[in-house]
Amino acid sequence: MTLTDTNPKTKSGATKATVFVDGASGTTGLGIQERLLSIGDVAVKHIAEDKRKDAGAKRALMEEVDLVILCLPDEAAKETVALIDTMGNAAPKVLDASTAYRVAPDWAYGFPELAPDQADKIRNAKKVSNPGCYPTGAIALLRPIVDAGLLPADYPVTVNAVSGYSGGGKSMIASFEDGSAPAFELYGLGFEHKHVPEMQLYSHLTRRPIFIPSVGNYRQGMLVSVPLQLDALPGKPDGADLQAVLAKWYAGSKYVSVMPLQNEAAKGGRLEPEALNETNQLELYVFASDKHHQAVLVARLDNLGKGASGAAVQNMRLMLGLADS
Repeated sequence: MTLTDTNPKTKSGATKATVFVDGASGTTGLGIQERLLSIGDVAVKHIAEDKRKDAGAKRALMEEVDLVILCLPDEAAKETVALIDTMGNAAPKVLDASTAYRVAPDWAYGFPELAPDQADKIRNAKKVSNPGCYPTGAIALLRPIVDAGLLPADYPVTVNAVSGYSGGGKSMIASFEDGSAPAFELYGLGFEHKHVPEMQLYSHLTRRPIFIPSVGNYRQGMLVSVPLQLDALPGKPDGADLQAVLAKWYAGSKYVSVMPLQNEAAKGGRLEPEALNETNQLELYVFASDKHHQAVLVARLDNLGKGASGAAVQNMRLMLGLADS
């Protein structure tokens, strides 16, 4: 991977790239703006509150910027993308944080660690879809072992996950903070969770996985886990085999760490979800029992960091040709 000039050419000819965050008042949008303010090498443009739904005003603003980050519901994101598609050579690059384009073939998937050439695909793309928080953890665990042949593509995978309530948006946040929400709950029990398509596609699974998400009574932080019966797999791998594949895949990664088999969590038999909050880090664990031929793969991340705003800023820097920071 090569880093490009930290002061690349911009649409206006200025040395500082310009970005418009459309939907800046939501959880992800606010997180992105906070990160951009702390970095300081990107100029953020804003639209007046009374002009947010004015297509003409939005178009005029987008003609001035190098990149638009969409933090909108799916349908609103599609409307803005349709507007950008009419702008011809004046169109900015677009990074979409909704689920609208995550499996679209003409959009780059914004998980730079997905494959050796993925960062370059993001860097060269005009349109990038920011991954979902749950898929980030699941794909990070599954893609390497599927591609290595340790897990068949048609294996009946189950993904279990728990997130802090901030991942649910404003109404869920309000219900937990006013005390009206339960301490813990499963959801997505209709098997139609919107994250499953990208989870399946980018993990290279041919069978749709079962995905059971849950939310706990804490603000942020996430654990995503995949249980495996090792003696049911064709090559009968052990925990060391799984950990070695993951470690090789993410060797040298700045933001993804593969933990050794003998780690503090393994010794204590516990793992909590909040340790990586306010970071763009992702930790991958393999917990295994040779005695019982069982393993569970676990990803830990901040659902608002590597699962949302942190990933968006990482992708933004690639798309603008900025060095990582």
